[in-house]
Amino acid sequence: MILRDLGEEEALYRIIAPRWSHAPTSGAGAALKGGRFNRPGLEALYLSQTVETAIEEYRQHARLLPPGTIITFLVSRLRIVDFSAGYGAGTWDPLWSEYGCNWRQMAFERGVEPPCWVLGDLALDVGADGIVFPSLVHDGGTNLVLFNSSSIPAEALRVFDPQRQLPRDTRSWGADQG
Repeated sequence: MILRDLGEEEALYRIIAPRWSHAPTSGAGAALKGGRFNRPGLEALYLSQTVETAIEEYRQHARLLPPGTIITFLVSRLRIVDFSAGYGAGTWDPLWSEYGCNWRQMAFERGVEPPCWVLGDLALDVGADGIVFPSLVHDGGTNLVLFNSSSIPAEALRVFDPQRQLPRDTRSWGADQG
């Protein structure tokens, strides 16, 4: 496993549904049913290293792009598993070759534990804050999953919002929007 530290204020991107723009660092949505590298119950925030990759991750092969708010995150000094180059025999345990499995089908249709959830466990076991990994929807794109994002210190995970344009709470959506 390749471990490294992120540099100072690396810019990463995510598109989120506008109604959740008041809580951009929350990984609670991913905790509900899980994500590629996080089991249900484990909060995770998935970010992309380019805007183009963030758009494709949000689109997820859909023909039309739903409304979204692009958020820039500044990430600093976190310990990550660097799987950005993908699987290479001899460098990675063979289980890492399964990172691109159809985790949703495995977990929800077949009731089988996806191997990528075990990879998330392994990263957490070595004290990593997240995993950098190749995008499966944007050729050449790279993503970062951060575990327990609500617990990451503000100096290590910041939202770039110098004009304070993002809403601060749910009141932006009115009473009928819940």
